[in-house]
Amino acid sequence: MLRLRSFIELYGLPRIINNQIWIAAGSIIAALGYALFQVPFNIVAGGIGGIGIIINHFTGLPVGVLYFVLNIPLLVVGFRHLGRWQFLFSTLSSVIVFSVFADYFGYILPVTLEKFPITNDLLLNALYGGIIFGIGSGIIFRFGGTIGGTSIIGRIINNKTGFPLSQSYFFADGLIILTAGFVFGWELAMLALITLFFVGFANDFVMEGVSQARTITIITNKPNELKHEMMHKLRRGISQWNVTGGYSNKEYTMLFCTVSRSQVQDIKTIVAEVNPEAFLVIGVAQQARNGHGFKLLKAGKKSKKNINVEETAEETG
Repeated sequence: MLRLRSFIELYGLPRIINNQIWIAAGSIIAALGYALFQVPFNIVAGGIGGIGIIINHFTGLPVGVLYFVLNIPLLVVGFRHLGRWQFLFSTLSSVIVFSVFADYFGYILPVTLEKFPITNDLLLNALYGGIIFGIGSGIIFRFGGTIGGTSIIGRIINNKTGFPLSQSYFFADGLIILTAGFVFGWELAMLALITLFFVGFANDFVMEGVSQARTITIITNKPNELKHEMMHKLRRGISQWNVTGGYSNKEYTMLFCTVSRSQVQDIKTIVAEVNPEAFLVIGVAQQARNGHGFKLLKAGKKSKKNINVEETAEETG
């Protein structure tokens, strides 16, 4: 009980409740994409959900029940190795809600789709399924949850061995999709890969949004002229460092700033006019906060109670 109380004190009950509401909403959306577009067409896009589709094909057991049952041993192992109450709060609710609504949608959708069909095109089902499932799981991830399944195994392997998470997920999902290829055919296996791609795309979009910022790095011997033009025309802050060319050993100045996507062409024009020999690198910034012209970073509400952080970290970590 002490461990649970420490977890609640650390994160705050209002924050936990808010996150759980959003995790439940994301689980319902993910279950809709799964039950509506993946299960009826045997699109096995990896994970425990994919294993559930394969078992359902041979046994007829409900996919939601299968999803929950297959996650039980993973939840037990994850509770022991991935943060105890923090892990349980972030995973158990999503697994339960997803399982319940996957079967609920599987029960009501056939009747609904008889009157209001969407599409029988396999490619469109793969796209829709990936996007809707990805939006739902992205909401879950954004509010600190996980959807269980192979991600639990991947995180444990990463914690114990340092093996990259992305490679763990790729190996596990790839093995499941390969199995589905033998069961349902290789056309559906390819569609499953497409679904998996769009799941990742939608995840990133929900968690981080569309990238509107670009990073600008300029190595120049005319820093003052460039700074004057950039600050007055673009109204952006600039940082600078003294650098040395690795080959020439000459001294240069490196300028760095972050601009909106619409200002990239202005940067190119300024550099071309002021110092066309300057080395210009334009990168993608997923988010920018607190700088001049960008949104401020807001801190979440902190618990007012004093907490033994070291004890709590040990109990929840």
